[in-house]
Amino acid sequence: MVLLLPDSLDFPNPLEAPDDAPAAVGGDLSVARLMAAYRLTYFPWFSADEPILWWSLNPRFVLPINELHIGRSLQKVIRRGLFEFRFNTAFDTVIEICASVPRGEDNGTWITDSMLTAYKKLHRAGQAVSLECWQNNTLVGGVYGVLCGRVFCGESMFTLVPNASKVALVLGLQYLAQQGFVLMDSQMESDHIAALGGRFVERAVLLPLLR
Repeated sequence: MVLLLPDSLDFPNPLEAPDDAPAAVGGDLSVARLMAAYRLTYFPWFSADEPILWWSLNPRFVLPINELHIGRSLQKVIRRGLFEFRFNTAFDTVIEICASVPRGEDNGTWITDSMLTAYKKLHRAGQAVSLECWQNNTLVGGVYGVLCGRVFCGESMFTLVPNASKVALVLGLQYLAQQGFVLMDSQMESDHIAALGGRFVERAVLLPLLR
C-alpha cells in the first residue's frame, strides 16, 4: 500500500491499483481529499480500529441509469403513491440511520464517527446528497452518496418500512438523470442493485465519467 502524505492529495494511479485490496493508507477525510479520491475511483473503507484505507475495486458494480429496470411489483408501489420522494432535505438523519444499522457478521458498521463527520462536511460542500422516502411526513427510507462528475456514488441505504429504500433509490436516480447523471457506482455487488439492472464493468470504464 502507498502511504498518503498529510500535505498531498496525490493518489496512486487507479489503473495500477490492486483489484480487491487497499491501494493506499493514511491521509485524512477532508472534503478536498475525498473528492480527489472519488475522481480517481477510490473510496474510504475501514473499521474504527484501523487507519484510513483507500480502495479502488475492480471490476466495479454499477447501475446505468438509462437502463434502470423497475419490476412490476415496485412499479405498483410507486403508482399507488404510498411514499413521497424528497431530494436532499434530511442528509444528516439519513446517514445517521445508515450508521446505526448493523452490517456484517460482527454487527458492526463501517460508517465510523470520523466518516459521519466527514460526509456531513461533504454534504455542506454540496458534494454529498440524500435520496429520501417519506410517509405521513416521516422519513422511512433513504440513500446517501457522493456526486462526482456524471456519477452518483451510492454509499449506504436504509429502510424502516417495506420498499421505502427501493422507492427512494429509483425516484432519486430518475431525478438525477434529469440533472445529467448517467451512472450509479455501487462499488460492490448487491442483489438489490442487480435486480435494478446493475452489472460489473472494468474500472477503466468508470474513470472518465467521474472526471
